[in-house]
Amino acid sequence: MAKTTLLDKLAILSDAAKYDASCSSSGSARRDSSKTKGIGSTEGSGICHAYAPDGRCISLLKILMTNFCVYDCVYCVNRSSSNVPRARFSVEEVVKLTMEFYKRNYIEGLFLSSGIIQSSDYTMERMVEIARKLRMDEKFAGYIHLKTIPDASPGLIEQAGLFADRLSINIEMPTDLGLSELAPEKDPRDIRRSMAHLRSKIEEHKGEKRDRAKPKRFSPGGQSTQMIVGADASSDDDVLARSENLYGSYHLKRVYYSAFSPIPDASIHLPLAKPPLMREHRLYQADWLMRFYGFDRSEIVSGGEEGMLDLGIDPKLAWALKNRASFPVNVNRADRELLLRVPGFGTKAVGRILSTRRHRTLRLDDVAKLCQSIAKVRPFIEALDWTPGGLTDSAGLRGVVAPKTKTEQLSLF
Repeated sequence: MAKTTLLDKLAILSDAAKYDASCSSSGSARRDSSKTKGIGSTEGSGICHAYAPDGRCISLLKILMTNFCVYDCVYCVNRSSSNVPRARFSVEEVVKLTMEFYKRNYIEGLFLSSGIIQSSDYTMERMVEIARKLRMDEKFAGYIHLKTIPDASPGLIEQAGLFADRLSINIEMPTDLGLSELAPEKDPRDIRRSMAHLRSKIEEHKGEKRDRAKPKRFSPGGQSTQMIVGADASSDDDVLARSENLYGSYHLKRVYYSAFSPIPDASIHLPLAKPPLMREHRLYQADWLMRFYGFDRSEIVSGGEEGMLDLGIDPKLAWALKNRASFPVNVNRADRELLLRVPGFGTKAVGRILSTRRHRTLRLDDVAKLCQSIAKVRPFIEALDWTPGGLTDSAGLRGVVAPKTKTEQLSLF
């Protein structure tokens, strides 16, 4: 049997890590210059891209420590009964890869997750040791995100927080019933208990001075979680309700939605009520509306039918089409909250409008310069020289403002 090389492990464990949705990939088609005698490849090399709050793109080495796992979660491609290639990095190999990639300016940080081997504590100990070696032995000052193991001992989670910039604990499913059915070995109470403990530790360490030999703060990037969407019959309302509870209870930085893709296994049949990737995209938009635009969950869900979001248009536009009595909004008089409800206006556009109208009364041409798509905005606003008249209430308005082609770039709103 041929020995598995480090490159082989990287190929297997970076590909296995694509199901962890705590950072964004480039979305590039796979290309291999070795077959075309060209330059450069986009084959699976373990590098993904995440985005900082200020908009900077950060390249991360995104890998699993191992895709061996003692659990047999039905929705997971790496479950114990799955027939997939397996590999396992040693602590030293992950440290070496991270440092070599970093020195070559390929990455700015590490995103590390893992299957469960032997026990939760055994796995967590090795992940903590990787982070410790990077920080203490290699003096690595880049970004580290660790996917922690929910039922690992609190002491190990606390150690992880001293070395990682962000920790995450997967909530897994939108409902406890769904988790019990598809991952009976996992206890939702353990997950919530770990998230609560992590929240308390983050708050405890805020502003507290630490030993200079250790990071000054405990998981300064906070905690996040991941939810699998489409593996059970949960509605979008169920998903957003769980997210709403998670943000409020655990002060999460992000809830990441991972579209479930059926795993080739004739013995397993799971429901797929909606196209998974588009549903994931709409949930991210809805999540954004709840966190930054002042929308209630009930308002967002009302734009669709039977607890599901409208997949054809973004949730803000869907809400606007069902609440036309709230429009048109006068761009020269409306407050920030009303302007944020106009389809096509993002937070930056609203900020520009509020700033510009202090100096002059806005015309439609002025608004066009301040937003991305005046065609989408026009039916919902009034300006000095513009009123939509009957356009706002016209029966064919959806056809006017909805995306025209399937190949059109997906916008946030």
